[in-house]
Amino acid sequence: MAKRLAVFAYGLVCYLVFFLAFVYAVGFIGNLYVPKSIDSATRMSFLPALVIDAVLLLMFALQHSVMARPAFKEVLTRFIPAAAERSTYVLCSSLLLIALFGFWQPIGGVVWNVTNPAVRNAINVVFGFGFALVFVATLLINHFDLFGLRQVALYLARKPYTYLEFRTPLFYRYVRHPLYVGWLIAFWATPTMTGAHLLFALLTSAYILAAIRWEEHDLVIVHGSKYQDYQKRVPKLIPSLAPYRVPEAPYRVPDEGIVRAPGSAA
Repeated sequence: MAKRLAVFAYGLVCYLVFFLAFVYAVGFIGNLYVPKSIDSATRMSFLPALVIDAVLLLMFALQHSVMARPAFKEVLTRFIPAAAERSTYVLCSSLLLIALFGFWQPIGGVVWNVTNPAVRNAINVVFGFGFALVFVATLLINHFDLFGLRQVALYLARKPYTYLEFRTPLFYRYVRHPLYVGWLIAFWATPTMTGAHLLFALLTSAYILAAIRWEEHDLVIVHGSKYQDYQKRVPKLIPSLAPYRVPEAPYRVPDEGIVRAPGSAA
């Protein structure tokens, strides 16, 4: 029982570190109420700052990619309980994000700067909407499973982990990846686009586009034809005007051996 409690406590700590990092990320990217943001005062020359920032982003992307692969998970769970694998992923991601906040080097330069107060406020509202969309999207697909709390809670309760069933709630009926849409909005919606912010937005956007391909490959393995149908009928990042509807499965009429759609005439 002590081991199960320890794993559960570990999952809680990992989640808390993630949550604090997420909140700080809002201020960091939006230059809001944090001691050091993406556009803090420049402290070194352009080229060294560019290299440091690129390395920080590359480390974050590599960790996300490598630790998300099934082969890595299989090796990791030889050393830690399987229930703690997701929490460990979340903790490593959060620590690298915190490192990015700490070592990030602003590089100066302005790509665009909106001076009209009303337009600036409107862009900031869009920025806030992006982060809100990220958070709501995680709630829709089970926030606690995504960040490891469900796994450690089931482990504490001595219940086996079960994969979440395929669902398309709310935003997921119009676009396959509303969470990534939210991130892209948050990264690009800024009234003042500096050189450092542009580098951040470009590299993180490139990673998102690559990550979608890997993630969808895994989703097809888990959900099979259900997700393949979803891929065909719902856009990846640009929302559709028509909502996705799960196709009604045909059924077999025992006495005739004829397949009919539900509700069809006899």
